[in-house]
Amino acid sequence: MTEKITVITDSGSDVPADVAKALGIRILPLQINYKDRSYRDGVDIDNDTVYERLSTEVPTTSLPKGEDIIDLLRELERDGTTHILAVVLSSGLSGTYNLMRLMATETDLTMTVIDTKNIGIGSGLSAIAAARLVQQGKSFDEVVAAMPMIIANTKVYFVLQTLEYLQKGGRIGKVTAILGTAFDLKPIITCNAEGIYTTVTKARGRKLSLNRLKELILEQAQGAKSISLGFAHGLALEELTKLRDDLQGRLTSIKDQYVGPCSPALGVHTGPGLLGIAIQIHD
Repeated sequence: MTEKITVITDSGSDVPADVAKALGIRILPLQINYKDRSYRDGVDIDNDTVYERLSTEVPTTSLPKGEDIIDLLRELERDGTTHILAVVLSSGLSGTYNLMRLMATETDLTMTVIDTKNIGIGSGLSAIAAARLVQQGKSFDEVVAAMPMIIANTKVYFVLQTLEYLQKGGRIGKVTAILGTAFDLKPIITCNAEGIYTTVTKARGRKLSLNRLKELILEQAQGAKSISLGFAHGLALEELTKLRDDLQGRLTSIKDQYVGPCSPALGVHTGPGLLGIAIQIHD
C-alpha cells in the first residue's frame, strides 16, 4: 500500500504559515483564555491583539481542543492520509504531547507522536525537517527513525525584553523577576534535555544580550557543514533582521532559514520584545 504521510504540529512550534502550506504541515492551535472567552491561537486572535491587551489582562494558555484534533484526524482520513507524524512542543512545558498520544487512539490511521523537547521555532525546525523528509519520499518508518537525531541536533535560544510575563505566568519566581528588572539582567533561555526552560547565561542590557545570543549561535554552528536557522520575534523584527544579516555574513553553512513572528500563545508568556533563534545541525 502506498503511504500518504501528513505531518502535524501545534501553533506553539512557530512554523511560519507559508512554510507550513508549502510542506503540507497541518497546525493545531493552542488555546488563549481570557475571562470572557477563549480563542484559538493564530486563528481567532493575532499577536497584535494579544500584546495590546496585556496591559489590561494577561490570559492563560491551554492545549488544543480535543474536537479540533478529532476534526483534523477525520479530515486527513477522508483525504487519503495513511500515516500521521505529530511533532509537538516539549512535554516538559505543555500537555500537548500527552493529549496527542491519547487522541492517536481515536483514529485507525497509523500515528506516531514525537516530543521535540523544545518550544517555539526550535520545535518548529524539527517539524519542518520531518516534512522535508516526507517530501523527499522517505517512508514513515524512516522518518520516525530519523527524528531522535534531528531533535538532538536542534537548539533554540530566546532573549526577552522583560521578565514580567514569565513571572505572571508562573514560569519564573517573583524574586528572580524583581532582581532581573532591578539590575537590567536579560537571561538567555533555552530548553534542557528534559525540555524544560533553563537559563544559559545572563547579560546586562538589551544590546549585550542580543550580542550574546548571536555568539551562542556561532558557537553551536562551529565546525558544522550544513545548518538550518529559524528566527522568531515578538514585535522585534528590526532587531531580528540585523542579527540575521550578521549571521548570514559570518556563516557559510546555512542551508535553510525561516523567519516569522512567535505565536500569540507564546507571546502571552514572553511579552513584546521576544527574539529567538534556533539552530539545527545536519551533518
